[in-house]
Amino acid sequence: MARDPKAEAALALHRFGFGPRIGSIAAIASDPRGAVLSELDRPGAGRIGDPDLLSGGEAARAAFHFRQEKRAQRLAQRAESEMDKQAAGNPPQPGAGAAAASPDAAGPNMADNPAGSAAERSVVPKPKRDPGPGIPQQLYLEEAKARIDAALGAELGLVERLVWFWSNHFCVSADKGGVRSLCGAYEREAIRAHVLGRFADMLLAVESHPAMLVYLDNARSIGPDSVAGRNRGKGLNENLAREILELHTLGVRAGYTQDDVTSFAKVITGWTVFPPKQNPERGGEFVFNPRMHEPGPQRVIGKSYAQAGVEQGRAVLLDLARHPATAKHLAEKLARAFVVDAPPPALVERLARRFLDTDGDLRELTKTLVTAPEAWAAPRQKLKKPGEWIVAALRATGVTPPDIRPVLQAHNLLGEPLWRPSAPKGFPDDSAAWMDGLAERLDIANQFARRVAPLVDPEGAVDLALGPLASAETRQTVARAESRPQALALLLMAPEFLRR
Repeated sequence: MARDPKAEAALALHRFGFGPRIGSIAAIASDPRGAVLSELDRPGAGRIGDPDLLSGGEAARAAFHFRQEKRAQRLAQRAESEMDKQAAGNPPQPGAGAAAASPDAAGPNMADNPAGSAAERSVVPKPKRDPGPGIPQQLYLEEAKARIDAALGAELGLVERLVWFWSNHFCVSADKGGVRSLCGAYEREAIRAHVLGRFADMLLAVESHPAMLVYLDNARSIGPDSVAGRNRGKGLNENLAREILELHTLGVRAGYTQDDVTSFAKVITGWTVFPPKQNPERGGEFVFNPRMHEPGPQRVIGKSYAQAGVEQGRAVLLDLARHPATAKHLAEKLARAFVVDAPPPALVERLARRFLDTDGDLRELTKTLVTAPEAWAAPRQKLKKPGEWIVAALRATGVTPPDIRPVLQAHNLLGEPLWRPSAPKGFPDDSAAWMDGLAERLDIANQFARRVAPLVDPEGAVDLALGPLASAETRQTVARAESRPQALALLLMAPEFLRR
């Protein structure tokens, strides 16, 4: 029996994208699969072309200067406070000379100098000022808005979903000191720039980006036998090497050993960041420092790599990118994120083979996913992650929030704070991890519905958001709601809307 083309269009939008917008189900109903694939060939797919967004280096330098200014202000305030205490403890005595008797003799009086003397300032309440968010937080908010706007503006959303997937796979955390101002630039420069390119290129861009080097402490890792190691007595940090092997490429139980981790950590010593204080022009950018690099050959995953400076690390990364274990690890994660929590082995095998056959071409890998019969036949049981559900709700109601902060607060409440995973493994892709948060989703759905209900027809929104996917029970539940806000909240919490 032929599938309803509108039902397949709605499925395409929910499974591969961010959900329907007004008219999008009808727009792709003639060829849903072709519409999904066409997103991969659009010029500039995945890019954000806002010239006002700073590069990673610019963001790092701006954050550094902000911190320097704040430090200078604290020092000035501390000095002023000490002066106030001294003045308050030694008030001028009556009749102690002409200066005490004649204010004009001592200089301008309070009328001429509203700030007054130090003693006067100590008892005059100072006005409180709200300085607003600091530079790192401003950059974080601007980048967050650009990210959400890109998801809301996408015709279907496949490429944006890919960006979110790879950004979570190669996650960094804004909660790590120095990373908050870099999160958005990192995603644009390391993920978006390569989201439809070669995995090896994305891997190199990620592991050499200052955000990752700072997040996993490689910027401070020093080879024990390097010039810096012998002079300063500081040593190796294995965090980045371990996570590259365990999370970014081969996956757990892929056969590597602790010796491989240690050797690889030595290979990438010297991969660090220009200190903004020492280099005003390139501060915050990647640099290979040979004085920190462990000299000599290293053996990683059964292969020897000759001493070659920064090229030694690039060679290891290239081999990891082409490893069969990496292909299988990535294939399983991609299928799990887009299709079903326990992906069919045949689908995983097909994706892994395509990855290897195309030398890690991510566009071809995605095409294989989209054209796989299993990707369309899987039942709609997979729960959308919180961020995906939030964007789907905004798209279904046609709302573009002018202030990104409530959207980020919703992410926080649902346990998926933007660019703030609790560990380097990122946020989980399986449904079970998010089931406990459904009560919080209901609270957010109710709050959101009260705000937008005057602008949205709930029954019309059922067709817009779900089309033929909406069951008779869901339609009846929405129609029988006691109010428009309740009807809209019930739609957003309907099983068909919650799942992909």
